[in-house]
Amino acid sequence: MRTGPRRRRLPGLVIATGRGTGTAAGSEGQAVVGVAVEVEGLTKSFGSQNIWSDVTLTLPPGEISVLLGPSGTGKSVFLKSLVGLLKPEKGSIVIKDTDIVRTSEHQLYEIRKLFGVLFQDGALFGSMNLFDNIAFPLREHTKKSESEVKSIVLEKMDMVGLQGAEGKLPGEISGGMRKRAGLARALVLDPEIILFDEPDSGLDPVRVAYLNQLIVDLNAQIDATFLIVTHDIGTARTVPDNLGLLFRRNLVMFGPREQLLTSQEPVVRQFLNGRREGPIGMSEEKDVAQVEAEMAALEARGGDAHNGVGPKGASGGDAVPPQLTPTEGLPERKAERRRQERVARMLNDFDEETQAAIRKSLPDELLAKADAGAFDSTPGANGRHWSTQADGTGSTSTAVLPRQGGEA
Repeated sequence: MRTGPRRRRLPGLVIATGRGTGTAAGSEGQAVVGVAVEVEGLTKSFGSQNIWSDVTLTLPPGEISVLLGPSGTGKSVFLKSLVGLLKPEKGSIVIKDTDIVRTSEHQLYEIRKLFGVLFQDGALFGSMNLFDNIAFPLREHTKKSESEVKSIVLEKMDMVGLQGAEGKLPGEISGGMRKRAGLARALVLDPEIILFDEPDSGLDPVRVAYLNQLIVDLNAQIDATFLIVTHDIGTARTVPDNLGLLFRRNLVMFGPREQLLTSQEPVVRQFLNGRREGPIGMSEEKDVAQVEAEMAALEARGGDAHNGVGPKGASGGDAVPPQLTPTEGLPERKAERRRQERVARMLNDFDEETQAAIRKSLPDELLAKADAGAFDSTPGANGRHWSTQADGTGSTSTAVLPRQGGEA
């Protein structure tokens, strides 16, 4: 049973049904959809070192979300907290009405079955071939026969493009193939939530592009909830439905991709454009005077639009590029329509630049409803996904997704 107070839900969220143990779901006509992950007021420290504080966000079910941030801001710590490997000091993580921060070890073990994780290096067993690596979770956590295991493993290997590589050892294949093998292993228990810890790490730009397309294609096929931690701005601009940014021990923003991609927050613009000028320093935060001098010099050169092309996929400017779509022949992403309905409900709560970017992605009938006032305004954070007002400490306030209704 769930512990703690009931949270308000995101506008337009569908009710999710189970999939995590590989059993067929939706037997009563409900569509199988990844579950929502509701994070509220999360704080984590190691001893006296605070990693992040008061992090609040909701991962919408079945959608792809990306979490950005400079190195050392605790993105991987956040992933480990979501799956219960680390325990935060404050806050809650609610999945299927269970707060995993306060639940029992037995219940946490059951919740973990909902997750699949792709680690940075694939985390494959070097002495096992790819087939046995991918079959490992099935043999450890299920009672399936070897014929069933073989069928599932070959299906997942086919999904990630590894047909015919069953007998190869991890040391005999490329880094990109190891990533795909790790992803196949993450898929074998049919998870409802998949976490990607820097999937682009160590890959060249072409392989990153192939991996990004694979992620979108998989989401179209399994409709699970995806969270990707990455530094690759090309990935952040084109793959997700939602974007977030960690900085200075806080979640600066989280919401539809158009919010962050059109944001004028200095730290967001600096990160998305891959430039030196801004609040992020090499090893620590810069002082205010240095940041102001750098920003003045950047403006004198024409700003981001004249900044050229930065590293790791940063392209400069405020453009919102088209989102990747599934490969021809695959089904459309169900999450795309759910997201369209959700952001249409919140359209009039965004600033003008975000509204303009979102409008380009919405079908005419949803735009007509939004413009006609058919949707109620969403409460919370002044109707926005985050607050841009500085708090008493000078830090940007934590992102808060508006939720529907009042406290239950």
